[in-house]
Amino acid sequence: MEGLPSFRDRVIDAVTRGGPLCAGVDPSAELLARWGLPDDDSGLRDFSSRCLEAFEGVAPVLKYQVAFFERHGAVGIRVLEEAIAAARAAGSIVIADAKRGDIGSTAAAYARAWLDPSSRLCSDAVTALPYMGLGALDPMFELARATGGGVIVVVRSSNPEGRWIQTAGVGAPAGAPGVVAPAGVTGTGTVEDTLLASIAGLNRASGGTGHVGAVVGATLEPSAFPLGSLGGVILSPGFGVQGGTAEHLARLFGGCEPGTVLANVSRSLLDAGPDVDSLRTRATELRAEITRALGWTLP
Repeated sequence: MEGLPSFRDRVIDAVTRGGPLCAGVDPSAELLARWGLPDDDSGLRDFSSRCLEAFEGVAPVLKYQVAFFERHGAVGIRVLEEAIAAARAAGSIVIADAKRGDIGSTAAAYARAWLDPSSRLCSDAVTALPYMGLGALDPMFELARATGGGVIVVVRSSNPEGRWIQTAGVGAPAGAPGVVAPAGVTGTGTVEDTLLASIAGLNRASGGTGHVGAVVGATLEPSAFPLGSLGGVILSPGFGVQGGTAEHLARLFGGCEPGTVLANVSRSLLDAGPDVDSLRTRATELRAEITRALGWTLP
């Protein structure tokens, strides 16, 4: 599929036209109840439809939290398939927040499920976990590059439970058997900075397709790695309810190219529902706040 626009370029174009807000579509049981919707496939369908209507033209990227659909089994997956197809048909960029990660043929199967155009779940990008080794995600990276899709790797998450792993030092005792470090890794620095450097290397090697991105929580202190050199899209959760502020975004991403950062907002946005107009108003307010924080300009 040579010649397809890259994931990074498509995101930059969408954000340049519509702003950096990534709207989370998270139909938890609690939120469905607050919206007065049943916790079944009809509730999921109504919730997803209202979100798509409310966010069209305001949030160019929609992130579907897969777990809230999976918990309903086959009927939930069917609603997710419908929601992804409808959002992409409407021109939205869709991120499937599935956080997949495995090795070999299983990684390849995950890639086909979420990035193969023939799959009913095909999205523009999927989130992935790197803690079986970044190289284990190669089948996902390869298919993303071939199809113009993206893989967004969870590197610096906003939850405190992950920080002790992500900030641990890399390297192994001298002579440790069976240890293979990624290319260019010298055995110094933290796990998260090593992952970010490795992702940047993958994007450089691809000739700028930007098919590999990273999750960087909005509540964190700046990374030792210069995020402006990542070469891919940054998805930043944690804005709003989790404590992330406009000041956090400005401090973390001031050196990033305009259009490459997506501020994901879920609860702070969805609490404005179920009324579509109220959701749209809240999304518009958040978009303006985030755009100002990043120092960008909307058309």
